[in-house]
Amino acid sequence: MALLSRYRALPPSMSGRFRHDPMLGLADIAINTMLGVTRLVRRPAPPPELNRIIELTVAGREVVAHDQDVIALSLAAADGGALPRWHPGAHIDVHLASGRIRQYSLCGDPESAGTYRIAVRRIPDGGGGSIEVHEDLRVGARLTTHGPRNAFPLTVPGYGSPTQRFRFIAGGIGITPILPMLGLAERLGIDWSMVYVGRHRDSLPFLHELARFGDRIEIRTDDVNGVPTAADLLGDCPDGTTVYACGPAPMLTAIRADLAGRDDVELHFERFAAPPVVDGAEFSVTIASSGTTIDVGADETLLAALNRSGVTAPWSCQQGFCGTCRVRVLDGEPQHRDTLLTDPERAAGYLLTCVSRAEEGRRLTLEL
Repeated sequence: MALLSRYRALPPSMSGRFRHDPMLGLADIAINTMLGVTRLVRRPAPPPELNRIIELTVAGREVVAHDQDVIALSLAAADGGALPRWHPGAHIDVHLASGRIRQYSLCGDPESAGTYRIAVRRIPDGGGGSIEVHEDLRVGARLTTHGPRNAFPLTVPGYGSPTQRFRFIAGGIGITPILPMLGLAERLGIDWSMVYVGRHRDSLPFLHELARFGDRIEIRTDDVNGVPTAADLLGDCPDGTTVYACGPAPMLTAIRADLAGRDDVELHFERFAAPPVVDGAEFSVTIASSGTTIDVGADETLLAALNRSGVTAPWSCQQGFCGTCRVRVLDGEPQHRDTLLTDPERAAGYLLTCVSRAEEGRRLTLEL
């Protein structure tokens, strides 16, 4: 119909034999046909859907703490191929057979393209992930991941940081992201020191690997030296030092408080537990599928309240950067406390149950 309309608008032929010039009509049809073909050729095809799931198999299993509660797993690609590269501080999301997703720091050699290594401490009263790893992930077992991610990168002089020296602080299983950092700092010839703390010596994993660094690493245990102060942890921390710390919340809180106001010292830290709620207020949520209403305390996370009430909800990092616990809000105005969700995701009503909240006295209805 569009071509017919254009044909009727054409001028008459020069000879006057035709009301409209047929050559111009044919030309018009040919040009429009060519333009249509050109548009199809120029239209970019959508990229193929990428399968980001990486299948892994447990290639090795080793007890790495004398109390028998920490095991290290070597993970290889199930197809025998190379694995995506990573840098010190990276972790992987481990998808377990139960459906649980847990995050574990990569603690092997970043130069090894054939295997990943993680270490897991058994936590009897935890969320069940560590027990599943200890009991079910034997050599030959299969699991999946989406590949390495890094929320705790090591920046070195001349490559994004003005630092002159490193101070590493590890508490217990917090040694895992620190281990590859030590190797890189040593290879680059950067001045560094470290303190490694725990309840007792038998609970500290990888002591045999750390022995090669000699007295550059100070080992302190609560049963011998007492609970360390921030000064014990930081040691000689002159201007130009960058501190990398990983461990329990009280340790990190003490370090942060001691370094408050010291603009000459960089601090990078990673938790392996949920951070405390700051400036929280009481609110409530309603579960859409059941109509159940749950009160969330001022010092309690939404995720913790859901778990306490027996509501099944996915979770992993508990710190607002992995996205596993994302759920949709059907009613109410959430208070976002993450840096992960995009504006369109927030506009669509999504929140992260591990960190998101609501204002005092408000109610959210969740699509659960």
